[in-house]
Amino acid sequence: MKASLKVKLDQLLERYDDLAALLSDGETIADQNLFRGYSKEYAEIEPVVLCYRRYEQTGAELAEARLMASDSDPDIRAMADDELLTLEADITALDSELQRLLLPQDPNDSHNIFLEIRAGTGGDEAAIFAGDLLRMYQRFAENQNWKLEILNERSGDHGGYKEIISRIEGKNVYGLLKFESGTHRVQRVPQTESQGRIHTSACTVAVMPEVEALDEVEISKNDLRVDTYRASGAGGQHINKTDSAVRLTHIPTGIVVECQDERSQHKNKARAMSLLQAKIMTQAQQAQDDAQAATRRNLVGSGDRSEKIRTYNFPDSRVTDHRINLTLHRLAQTMAGDLSPIVDHLVQEYQADLLSALSSDTDD
Repeated sequence: MKASLKVKLDQLLERYDDLAALLSDGETIADQNLFRGYSKEYAEIEPVVLCYRRYEQTGAELAEARLMASDSDPDIRAMADDELLTLEADITALDSELQRLLLPQDPNDSHNIFLEIRAGTGGDEAAIFAGDLLRMYQRFAENQNWKLEILNERSGDHGGYKEIISRIEGKNVYGLLKFESGTHRVQRVPQTESQGRIHTSACTVAVMPEVEALDEVEISKNDLRVDTYRASGAGGQHINKTDSAVRLTHIPTGIVVECQDERSQHKNKARAMSLLQAKIMTQAQQAQDDAQAATRRNLVGSGDRSEKIRTYNFPDSRVTDHRINLTLHRLAQTMAGDLSPIVDHLVQEYQADLLSALSSDTDD
């Protein structure tokens, strides 16, 4: 282990012990805001500290095994040699795990998200595919015990959606789904195709972290135009008789958001404002990421949406993620919400890039 890394880990260990003492202090317990802040920090560094303790313990056992390996008794040496093989493998694995745990964290990873799916090229088939993608994400959300709610939708003429916006709430939602942003392409024979020809259609997916604190993105009332109108779609007589739907236009950026899911105009406005904040934050992040695009080839959550990131080929039951050259012959499982094999590969590839960059920075 590099000396600079050990210094950082020793500092984290000391901070961990300090936090444990602070969390048991009466004054801290009495101040709930302080207590929550310390608790969050304690939980964040605990996995690193526990891994580091296992690393130190394994290192001590490895040093002892090396002493035994030079013992005059051949039986002890044989036993030590067996232990050395196991312990050396363990220490290597723990070293890699510590490096992964020390990678810089995306502060948005723990946030809830807004998920937008829009039909692209392909007409009716693209809209139907947008519906398929929504169901795929709905099932994945169910598997993760997340909550998904629809905020706004425009149905396709023959099924699916021209556009649908939803909000997903749960643990580490953005951290797992941020790589889904981009163009998703489908190759299959549409139901309306009488000649059995394969068509290619596409949808764009955008994943945006929800702004947690309302003051993180300040929006002046002078920069906002608010329009109300009667909601359309399901909801009974009430939803069509009141101007409960809300459209917000952010004049400086031209961003427009709508929400008609709730019966209350007040609730719709609150939802729309949260979505608007997320869009403004994403736009600002987009500009920053465009300037640094070459530094992270896998950070597609805020990348160019026109880039084809994934193809779903139904005739061959194949799904291909073009960013990491991953092809899996399990299309049915993927469309049924089993996204973990793809998501896990994307996260691992991104972490490998970060580790490579971190190693380069350290060497410099």
